[in-house]
Amino acid sequence: MMRLNQKGFEILKAEIEKCAGNDLAGQVQREIALKRLEKLREQPGTPATVEELRDLVVDLFPTFSEKVLQQVVRANQPAGPWGLAKVAVLSIVGLVGGLYILNLPCPMIRRPVSNVAPILLLPSFISMDYNYRQTVSLVEQADQLVNQATSPEDITLGEQKVKQAAKHLDALPVWFLDYSPRYAGFWRGYQFTLDEFRQARQNIGRMEAKIFQEKNAQTQLDKGEQALSAAKQQYQQAKTTADQRQAIGSWQAAIDLLDQIPNPTLAGRLAATKVLAYKRDLEQIAGATVTNARSGNLIDAAKLFGKSAADSAQNPPHSVDEWTEIGNLWMQAIDRLKDIPVDDSGYAEAQVLLVEYQKNLGTVRIRLKAEQESAEALAQAKEKINNLLAASTPTSDRGQVNAQVQRIINDLEKVQKGTTGYTEAQTLLQNARKKFKQLS
Repeated sequence: MMRLNQKGFEILKAEIEKCAGNDLAGQVQREIALKRLEKLREQPGTPATVEELRDLVVDLFPTFSEKVLQQVVRANQPAGPWGLAKVAVLSIVGLVGGLYILNLPCPMIRRPVSNVAPILLLPSFISMDYNYRQTVSLVEQADQLVNQATSPEDITLGEQKVKQAAKHLDALPVWFLDYSPRYAGFWRGYQFTLDEFRQARQNIGRMEAKIFQEKNAQTQLDKGEQALSAAKQQYQQAKTTADQRQAIGSWQAAIDLLDQIPNPTLAGRLAATKVLAYKRDLEQIAGATVTNARSGNLIDAAKLFGKSAADSAQNPPHSVDEWTEIGNLWMQAIDRLKDIPVDDSGYAEAQVLLVEYQKNLGTVRIRLKAEQESAEALAQAKEKINNLLAASTPTSDRGQVNAQVQRIINDLEKVQKGTTGYTEAQTLLQNARKKFKQLS
């Protein structure tokens, strides 16, 4: 190590030039000072001190800057570990920067370098080799996952592989293939041409489009299945036939949505398989709903006939014709309840109503029979009264008249309470009994 390094010498030289001036004496002093410093530069040993430097210049330049001397002493110190590291880092950065410039995708730079020192282009070829092999591998993986997908997870993984393949493909030097395709196989002997690059780009583009279609189809499949699940829940919670029909309509709409998924997609193939089962379930549910609706309609109709019969039976007594009509209404209600099969959901309710309606019909038949018998007895009594009045004379046999009156009483007593002729029969019966007492 010399006692004065280059940096310290340059600082001193600049200050000497400043102090020397342009006259002859100043130039002579300048030459003497520089010669002294040159000798110090050639002497090995410890770095020169401030006193030593001052002795070399102060006799020639008394106004020499003390501050400059201090600066020279600092600059003249040998580099420590950090200084060496700094130098090393700067050297490495310079080397890397130089290699980077030499490996730039510029034919004007690369061609001369490849002719003189092709080893300097090794980083470019290593990068090309890595990105090429990654592109080929990832494109093959993506093609298998996307075009031969068996589940939505394959599409998701395939999308990641396509993105990675596109990234490595973009890193390949297309410019290199354009101006010098014969060098594409320089590293490790592979052959990668511009046509192969374009083919890889087309494959990636097609897979990106297919992934887009697959994702849209999967979204439609998810929406259809969600709508179908909601329709099933709606059907289970339905309390009326109308609510069930509305749920069935939503069910069918969800199936129609699934039918619209394109068949070439994975979601379309999955949907086609599921739709068959969904349609089968819908047919069963719809059939059961139609049957239940029919049973419900029959029960509703029976209730209407029953209500009409019950309303008509209010405020008795009623005539034979009226009781007959009431009985017919109960029969209409009963006939509809009997039409409900055993396996229908409304069968149990129909049986409960059937028992009640048959009981009501039995009551109507009893009242009808009573009305018929009472009307017949009253009619016979009236006929006998008319005959007795027509044949009665002052000379008539009292015993025969009394016997005829007794028969009239017997007929009138047959008129039952609660019939239309009961009040009239009671009046006639009272008169007949009075007449009978008079003849007795």
